[in-house]
Amino acid sequence: MGDIMANYKSAITFGLVHIPVSLNPVITNNDTSFNMLHKKCEQRIKYQKYCPHCKKEVKQNEIIKGYEYMDKEFITLSDEEMKKLKSNNDKIIEIISFVNLKEIDPIYFEKSYYLMADIKNKAYSLFKEALKKENKVALAKTVLGNKFYYCLVRFGHNTLIMNTLYFNEEIKEIETRMTEEFTKKEMDLAVKLINEMTDSFKPDEYLDEYQNNIKKAIETKVQGKQIKPAKTKRPQSVNDLMAALQKSIKQRKTA
Repeated sequence: MGDIMANYKSAITFGLVHIPVSLNPVITNNDTSFNMLHKKCEQRIKYQKYCPHCKKEVKQNEIIKGYEYMDKEFITLSDEEMKKLKSNNDKIIEIISFVNLKEIDPIYFEKSYYLMADIKNKAYSLFKEALKKENKVALAKTVLGNKFYYCLVRFGHNTLIMNTLYFNEEIKEIETRMTEEFTKKEMDLAVKLINEMTDSFKPDEYLDEYQNNIKKAIETKVQGKQIKPAKTKRPQSVNDLMAALQKSIKQRKTA
């Protein structure tokens, strides 16, 4: 369980410096929430925890954690035993080194949290400005909920941001294919197309089209109207690579 609620209390520590902070998730879920209904009567479905061996519904306080170490053979761990395994990094963001952000592949980034000082704090302000000045990020370790993390603390949006990281063992490697041969002219055209399509990053313009369509559809059905299919633009397919590149550049110029 790595998700945390807003204003989760913690503290940044390095050396003898101790900076109390609260964690606030950067991301809010924008997805439309649906309830599961019985198709026949349109009433909400209940999900029950059921034991097929005892043939009865099980209450939450009757459930324990078990690990299947052999087929149908389990060892169990109580809440007390789980607490004994918990790292002493709970409630602490312990900085272990400082690194250059460009050295870290974004594939390792998991979740983002704002680290906010609850009150005016000189150490917080100094640390934030020092990271900004040196253009460095702090590598740290912490515990959120019951999960241990390595994380980055960095300057951003005029505050401190913490990014939890995936462990290297969680990143799946893929087998890459052999590089196909291409001509210099094909490369020149590909570079030209990239330059033609280069623009600045404008996150406020990138809207969730699918969720917007869902919200419009809900409003349409509430009004008793029929839902019309979303307009889709079929991509053109050109098999010849050179022709595809040339046509793409031409379309950019006439757009």
